[in-house]
Amino acid sequence: MDTVLVTGGAGFIGSHLVDELLKQEYGVVVVDNLSTGNVENLDPSALLYSWDIREFNSLEKLFQIHKPSYVFHLAAQISVSESTRDPKKDADINIIGMLNLLMLSAKYGVKKFIFSSSGGVMYGDNPDKIPTPESCKEDPVSPYGISKLAGEKYLKFYSLEHGLEYVALRYSNVYGPRQNPHGEAGVVAIFTKRMLEGKEVTIFGDGENIRDYIYVKDVVSANMEAMKKAKNVSLNISTGLGTTVNELFKKIHQLIPEYNLEPVYGPPRPGDLRKSILDNSLAAEILDWKPSWNLEEGLRETVEWFRGNS
Repeated sequence: MDTVLVTGGAGFIGSHLVDELLKQEYGVVVVDNLSTGNVENLDPSALLYSWDIREFNSLEKLFQIHKPSYVFHLAAQISVSESTRDPKKDADINIIGMLNLLMLSAKYGVKKFIFSSSGGVMYGDNPDKIPTPESCKEDPVSPYGISKLAGEKYLKFYSLEHGLEYVALRYSNVYGPRQNPHGEAGVVAIFTKRMLEGKEVTIFGDGENIRDYIYVKDVVSANMEAMKKAKNVSLNISTGLGTTVNELFKKIHQLIPEYNLEPVYGPPRPGDLRKSILDNSLAAEILDWKPSWNLEEGLRETVEWFRGNS
């Protein structure tokens, strides 16, 4: 069976992907510097190198030893606000780190490079259509979004120049078990954790911002299909359905009926999009994929996981 490299494999999405790859009997090698990932997320059957993707020489040793057939690149600086405070750090990880992997993938004959991009920041605040298809103009405004778009452009270059096949998956707002509830991203994890602890939940702005929430297991299945079916394309991975933050709060509250506090409304966060819903019809056509978890089912499993791991 092929060997697969997963960067960021000890993280939220990456560890779920590792589980599925192992289940399908791939050999799995993980690179994760554990800055946000957690060894406890990782199945011990996967081989972990706690290295940084900016360490080119270390990465080359890994490619020489393991000769991965596929690379799933999930390691990233994921904070939009952190990217605005320190654009250089963001670019160092998200662009230079990715270039290291692309150079080595081309050099060592990787069959396909599957990149975790972002649909939530890709199209800006005023896309031509909602739900937004991939044909809409990319217009990221944060350094994080700019670095993700740059990653996709470099993928195209390596495809044309070196014959490296790729798929870029533009996720909407991913949620599920193992998501970090302590950062700024991951509103489902943040709300769930605070409600289970009986703490106040803060909603930024009026709570009417709309997002497209997709369950992590649907994201994993899209990655698996991308490895087998698509090439040289960017695809939205989403539900195509919008939910306001206020609605999300109510849905989680219904699953934690013992919680008895009202949300606290704070000032809107700069850079937050008002409405982001992605059209997933191209992924359905090319990957024969569609999400199989609705929001209520995914939230129920997420709350159950947090109850058992608090």
